Amino acid sequence: MKRKKILEICNFSSGISGVWTRVLEESKIFSKKNEVWIFSSNLKNEKEKVKDYEKIEKIKIRRFPVRFRAGYALFFDFYKEALILKPDIIIAHGFRKPYLNQVIRLKKKLEKKGKKIKIFLVTHAPFLEKGLRNKLIEFIVKCYDFFYAKKILNSFDKVIAITKWEIPILLKLGCEKEKIVYIPNTIPENFFKEKKGREIKGRILFFGRINRIKNLETLILACSKLKHSRYSLNITGPADEKYLEELKSLTEKSKVKVKFSKPLYALKEKIKKIDSCEIFALPSKREGLPLSIIEAMARSKVVISSNTQGAKELIEDGKNGFLFKIGDYNELSEILKFCLNEKNSKQLKKIKENARKSVKNFKLSNIMKKYNQLLR
Repeated sequence: MKRKKILEICNFSSGISGVWTRVLEESKIFSKKNEVWIFSSNLKNEKEKVKDYEKIEKIKIRRFPVRFRAGYALFFDFYKEALILKPDIIIAHGFRKPYLNQVIRLKKKLEKKGKKIKIFLVTHAPFLEKGLRNKLIEFIVKCYDFFYAKKILNSFDKVIAITKWEIPILLKLGCEKEKIVYIPNTIPENFFKEKKGREIKGRILFFGRINRIKNLETLILACSKLKHSRYSLNITGPADEKYLEELKSLTEKSKVKVKFSKPLYALKEKIKKIDSCEIFALPSKREGLPLSIIEAMARSKVVISSNTQGAKELIEDGKNGFLFKIGDYNELSEILKFCLNEKNSKQLKKIKENARKSVKNFKLSNIMKKYNQLLR
């Protein structure tokens, strides 16, 4: 395949979000045979800023100031620099993002000048259930979908769905069927190759962003009902400070043994942290396709998740993990009791084996084969 200039565009180019993880890992593979750039905002999270330019291995990262924002919909102007860059391929991450219009304009402008360019949209499953957005944002989303979704989606050469469950939604929004390609999120080969670390019996781990959508009060309340001396709870990740204080207050009131740990970004440290737990818990209100679940399953952990759309795509309840009703801490507590009971060790061992087998298709090398077909 001829060497190409690839431009990836996303909200944030740092942190531990699933979007950034995907962008970085696939860019590392692309950069072996292509020139790869990443354009993003200069925000690391809600407030913290990061430097305007960085190089990771062969990947060049350019960050731009945010002009305006509505939640995670950030507008930053990269049009002029992208026009100078003249990419062969643009991969834009996130449906309903303000910067998608710039990508479409770039394609039209460059093609007028005789430059062939392909543009792809990776959706990242932003289709939330009712009640998870405030009323104003919900109204804006409805208007966007009614007036713009069909035109935006069909302006891209391909629309890449990261989950199977969102494909019917994309079709309903008017996306042409032949444009949709299923390429799920991936995890590095290290999750399958690294030697297993020491597992601490009874440790329950949450690993991810500590914010309200993760619904961690459900996990804390579930643990408060455990009359079991053999458990410990570890919550690790970057935190929304106000929410973190609320959780700490809840742990004091409920007398739960919990340790809040700072985020880990290095891959080996992340794997070591996952290996240290016996049970991996994700009590979120919603998930598109949670990488944290795939990672934990690849490390042969007992995974317990709320029955979000993303989790249901990965977990077959009682066979390779466990599902519970969103927000139902009583049900979660009963599952935790079952998993902590040593009498159930044989059944749990089988669940761990099934978990690892069921996510082997999410290896980065397998998924990149699909991408390479699009890039030709």
